[in-house]
Amino acid sequence: MSEPSQQTPPLTASQQQSLLRLIRAWAEELGFQQVGITDVDLGEHRDYLQKWLDAGYHGSMDYMARHGDKRSRPEQLVPDTCRVISVRMDYHLGDTQPLAVLNNPRKAYISRYTLGRDYHKLIRKRLAQLARRIEAEAGGGHYRAFVDSAPVLERAIAERAGLGWIAKNTMLINDRAGSWFFLGEIYTDLPLATSEPRTSKHCGSCTACLDICPTQAFVGPYQLDARRCISYLTIEHDGPIDEELRPLMGNRIFGCDDCQLVCPWNKFAQPTGEDDFRPRHGLEAADLVDLFLWDEDTYLARTEGSALRRIGHERWLRNLAVALGNAPSSAALLAALALRRGHPSALVREHVEWAIARHEPGPD
Repeated sequence: MSEPSQQTPPLTASQQQSLLRLIRAWAEELGFQQVGITDVDLGEHRDYLQKWLDAGYHGSMDYMARHGDKRSRPEQLVPDTCRVISVRMDYHLGDTQPLAVLNNPRKAYISRYTLGRDYHKLIRKRLAQLARRIEAEAGGGHYRAFVDSAPVLERAIAERAGLGWIAKNTMLINDRAGSWFFLGEIYTDLPLATSEPRTSKHCGSCTACLDICPTQAFVGPYQLDARRCISYLTIEHDGPIDEELRPLMGNRIFGCDDCQLVCPWNKFAQPTGEDDFRPRHGLEAADLVDLFLWDEDTYLARTEGSALRRIGHERWLRNLAVALGNAPSSAALLAALALRRGHPSALVREHVEWAIARHEPGPD
């Protein structure tokens, strides 16, 4: 949101606590399940990020390194920032039967966070409303809202703000809500009282998330090599998918939830009350062949207002071709692949040919 011109007024300890109570109440009214506040010292998270980048685990996500210290130093991204307000909003969909879809190789698995409308706009709008209320109550201050849209270490900030702990699968876990939630932030120069950070992790000896990963993308606890992660391969990566990894991707065409589906803490996840997060167009259990036959106009119409739009029709077809290569053979499947053999995109053609070859009979 736009920054007001007035200077940030000083707050007494009593005023800080009173405002903190109001912020929590306003956040709840706006549909957030939790809010916390941290200062701008992200401590060990700076070193962790640099080591991760140095190891090349970010793959082709050059933007992760492009902004230098701005990602781990909030005051450099937004000058004069001294506090970050961190919020979470549940998106858990309790009735989409993800395991049934994953176990049906003719169906398309789409990460559950993206089955409804794009969360970015919804959460950003509500963060702006929250910032305006704080500004009015405090009599000033500067505020910038972010929702996975800038060089922000969201999970590190949330951990420092007491919203949970970063787990072995690198997700943020809350002991009352699991990990099926979105995060958002407000950077401000208002010296608010801070929340108690989470200083301990509660994964214990459990390695379910590490063991279940289809592509073995975890090189160790708390260490993800994005170059092998299906979410990276299907969403972030814009080139050919490594042939070694294609058979391991199964029917996952946009993202992957396996490490969340097996996490025991997610037994505490509560179904979302946000109608905008409900599935649309039957995408929670759609047929692979049906989706592969969508032309670009259909794709754009069916993904309007959705995070699925992010990858574009070309990568949509690339991902589906991989899944079709992993699916059981059928006349309808082979006919659909044949229709795309002459696609204008070399990327699509390459993955279509790979998929067709997977269905050709091998030597006796």
